[in-house]
Amino acid sequence: MTDFVAHPQHGLAWVTGASSGIGRALALHLARDGFDVAVTARDHEKLVQLQHEAPGPGKIIVLDGDVTDPRDMERVLAAIEYEHGAMALAVLNAGVHIPVHGEDMHREDFEKTFAVNLHGTVNCLLPAVRHMQARGHGQIAIVSSVSGYGGLPTSAAYGATKAALINMAESLKFDLDKTGIRLQIINPGFVDTASTAKNIFSMPVLISPQEAADGIAKGLKSNGFEITFPKRFTYRMKMLSLLPYGLYFWVLNWATGWKNRPLVTQRRAAEAMARDPQAV
Repeated sequence: MTDFVAHPQHGLAWVTGASSGIGRALALHLARDGFDVAVTARDHEKLVQLQHEAPGPGKIIVLDGDVTDPRDMERVLAAIEYEHGAMALAVLNAGVHIPVHGEDMHREDFEKTFAVNLHGTVNCLLPAVRHMQARGHGQIAIVSSVSGYGGLPTSAAYGATKAALINMAESLKFDLDKTGIRLQIINPGFVDTASTAKNIFSMPVLISPQEAADGIAKGLKSNGFEITFPKRFTYRMKMLSLLPYGLYFWVLNWATGWKNRPLVTQRRAAEAMARDPQAV
């Protein structure tokens, strides 16, 4: 069976997390390629602004929604299928990045990250598969990250969800291949977004959201299961994950300078002292 590759004549594209960053840039790119693109996020005003910027020939269709609410995603998929046309392509991109420091952890940071990145993806995936399966074809791409290859500083929650998405996609591919639904995983390197701005370590080969959108659009047309870019960086990260743990941690500590950074609690105390010596 030849892998299905979605084209505008097959139906709409759906992009979640489209109000900013990679999702926003990808929606515009797909519209330029001729797709009508349904965009979903919680920020209605940003989606409307995106709609006005659509370059054509495809148009942007605003469908507000919260990926953490499974009923909301059922509603969005029903609106796409029964009001706007068949969905040929789904790019499940919605995600959050909340840095986690081992000596100052908070349960809510894990819960919110899991709710959006992992459970939110599942809430979109289930109805998307069901609708595509009824037609016997479709293409779904899940946005993960190279942080899913192995642990990185402050990525205990974010990286855990991305590793789970990679494993989930790998596992589902066996069965979805037999249904005519093509499943891909997208593992970008560091992309200059509001999420990566929270990182306090060096991010080599940082690319723009537009460059990321170009890489995804190219990968969606390819025969590969994994879409990853920029390869000169992401392939190194994949190789790092194969190292023995002792060497892996040494290399990451050296590359990020993490071992020499103060604990977050020490840093906050130093910042407070600088602001007000009497307060500490």
